[in-house]
Amino acid sequence: MQTGANVTGECDVDERFLDYLYAITYAVILVPGLIGNVLALWVFYMYMKETKRSVIFMINLAVADLLQVLSLPLRIFYYLHKSWPFGRFLCMFCFYLKYVNMYASIFFLVCISVRRFRYLLYPFKSTDRKRLCDIYASVAGWIVICLSCLPFPLLRIGNQTSGGDANELQCFADLPLVDIGLAASIVTVTVAEVFGFISPLAIVLFCTWRTVTSLREPHAASHDLGEKRKALKMILTCAGVFLVCFAPYHFSFPLDFLAKANKIASCSQRRAILTLHPVALCLASLNCCLDPIIYYFTTDEFKRRLSRQDLVDATELHIFYNKDFTDQS
Repeated sequence: MQTGANVTGECDVDERFLDYLYAITYAVILVPGLIGNVLALWVFYMYMKETKRSVIFMINLAVADLLQVLSLPLRIFYYLHKSWPFGRFLCMFCFYLKYVNMYASIFFLVCISVRRFRYLLYPFKSTDRKRLCDIYASVAGWIVICLSCLPFPLLRIGNQTSGGDANELQCFADLPLVDIGLAASIVTVTVAEVFGFISPLAIVLFCTWRTVTSLREPHAASHDLGEKRKALKMILTCAGVFLVCFAPYHFSFPLDFLAKANKIASCSQRRAILTLHPVALCLASLNCCLDPIIYYFTTDEFKRRLSRQDLVDATELHIFYNKDFTDQS
C-alpha cells in the first residue's frame, strides 16, 4: 500500500498551510542559525587551545547545525514553489540531513552534559588524553548516527505515488512512504524512540539530578559551588533544548508514522496528527538557533571572546599578522 504526506477525501489536511508553515519557519531559522553557528565555529577554532571541557562536542554540535542550516534554502524553495528541479539525489540527501542533524544534536547535547558532569567529579583529569577520547567519541557518534538515519530516506524511496517525471517533483514531507507492515513499523518506531530520545533524555536528566544533589552537599568550597552552578546551568540548558525541540517531535513521531502508513482509521485523529506533527518538526528545527545560545550563555570563554574589546584585539592581531606576512613576501 502506498501512502503520501496527506490522505484523501474528508481526511485531507490543509496542505498549503503546512507548506507556508515550513517555509516561514525555515526562513526565520536560516539567518540567525547561519550566523550563530559560523560564529561559534570561528570562536572554537581560534581559541580551541584556551577553551576546555566540552569544546570538542560543541564544535561537532555546531557542524551538525550548520549542515542543516545550509540545506534550508532548498527546503524554502520547495515549499514555496512545490516543485523540485534539483534531482532526486539532492532531495533525498537534504531529507537525510534533517534527521542526521536532529540525532547528532541529541548525541552531542548528551555528551556535553556528561562531560560537564564528569568534570565536577574529576576536576583534575581534564587532560589532552581526555580530549582525544572526546574526538574518538565524536567520530564514533557520527558513524553510528549516519548509519542509523539511513532508514529515513530508504523508507521513502521504495514506492511511488505517480509515474514519470511527476514523482520527481515531490520531496521532503511529500515523499511517499513504504508500507513495511504494522509489526515492522512498531519495531522501527520503538527502536528510534528508545535509543534516539528516551535514553538520551534519561542521561541528561540523571546528570541534572546528580548536579543538583551535589550543590546540596555540605562542606563544599565556594569555588566548587561556583563551578557546580555553571555546570548545572549548562546541563539545564541542554535539558531545555531537549524538551522544547525534541520532545514534541518524538511524542508525535510514532503517531505520524502510523497515520502515514494508514494504520489509524479515524479521519479526525489522522487529520490532527498530520497537522500537529509538522509543527513538532518545525520545533525540532529550532535547535539550530538555540544551540549557539547555549554556547554564549553557559560558556564564559565564548562570551568573553565575543565581547567588543576581544573582537577588536583579535581583529588587530589578524591585521598585524597579515601585514607582517605581506612585508616579508
